Amino acid sequence: MSDTLKTTPLHALHQELGGKMVPFAGYDMPVQYKLGIMKEHLHTREACGLFDVSHMGQALLKGDDVQAAIESLTPSDIKGLSVDGIRYSLLMNDEGGIRDDFMVTNRGDHLYIVVNAACKDADFAYIAASLPNHTLELLEDRALLALQGPKAAEVLNRFAPGVDQLIFMNMGEYDIAGIPCLVSRSGYTGEDGYEISVPADRCEELARKLLAENEVEAIGLGARDSLRLEVGLCLYGSDIDTTTSPIEGGLNWAVGKRRREEGGFPGHDVVMKHLADGVERKRVGIKPLGRAPARAHTEIADTDGNIIGEITSGGFGPSFGGPVAMGYVKTDFSKVGTEINLIVRGKSMPAEIVKLPFVPQRYYKG
Repeated sequence: MSDTLKTTPLHALHQELGGKMVPFAGYDMPVQYKLGIMKEHLHTREACGLFDVSHMGQALLKGDDVQAAIESLTPSDIKGLSVDGIRYSLLMNDEGGIRDDFMVTNRGDHLYIVVNAACKDADFAYIAASLPNHTLELLEDRALLALQGPKAAEVLNRFAPGVDQLIFMNMGEYDIAGIPCLVSRSGYTGEDGYEISVPADRCEELARKLLAENEVEAIGLGARDSLRLEVGLCLYGSDIDTTTSPIEGGLNWAVGKRRREEGGFPGHDVVMKHLADGVERKRVGIKPLGRAPARAHTEIADTDGNIIGEITSGGFGPSFGGPVAMGYVKTDFSKVGTEINLIVRGKSMPAEIVKLPFVPQRYYKG
């Protein structure tokens, strides 16, 4: 099977570091290294972790009034984004569902876009077909690293002085140890940190320099998942998908105020109806009251045994110190403090609805 999987420019380094490789979104990726998922997770929260996210799709969208063009596909306010500002955005379908979630950076005369690995071929084809008067330039000669954790700014500033002054959800061009990179202060862990777009042929060189710093450890997909779950961040394909509206998913904030009034994006009527009338189900935080974690697709029942929803992401939260989960329940049961039951292997386990996130987000706001 590994013969059919794609690899990133760091594949040999992952193997050298003892990475346990697994198939993910068509790539051979490290799920963990010798530290193990628990220690990798805690190290990222306490110091600094380096993630290979080169499997994700990077592209530039160019053309006239490119900000207005992308707004025809997303409910985000991109025209109101400052130059080098970043927006978490949603690619929508006509039914009000989410094709993918992605990051858009306003680079002035063009946009820098990062999409999820599993969706990138479909996303790029859709964007290109929807915007025929614009040019979508795929950055297949670039890799992507994420440096995450409370020591990330201190570490990166040694190689790129001044990068510690970059504000959360903003981007800049920096030479990191002499390597020209596009750096955004963003990430998927809830911690301070950076995502670094680097020429693919220099990615391993940069990764080795960063890993040589005492604070930095290589972190795999396992800890990446538990880190994002603890801070309540959605995983596309699990917590949101083409059948989920932003309002059901608790992503109201991703629908810009001006865009609600003006419309002009796929699914606008559905989204506005959900905002006005409410939704039948909502994404919520779920805390199992025992020690056993509840995994995705676990059924959720009310205290009378009626099925009211399903878990979409679940596991053990190392920083939280117990099991954590997210899922969808009927709106009547979405209030914080509501007692529910999780049906695990035919047995009913007590749980309750809790407010997200499970641990605080610690982004650098300046």
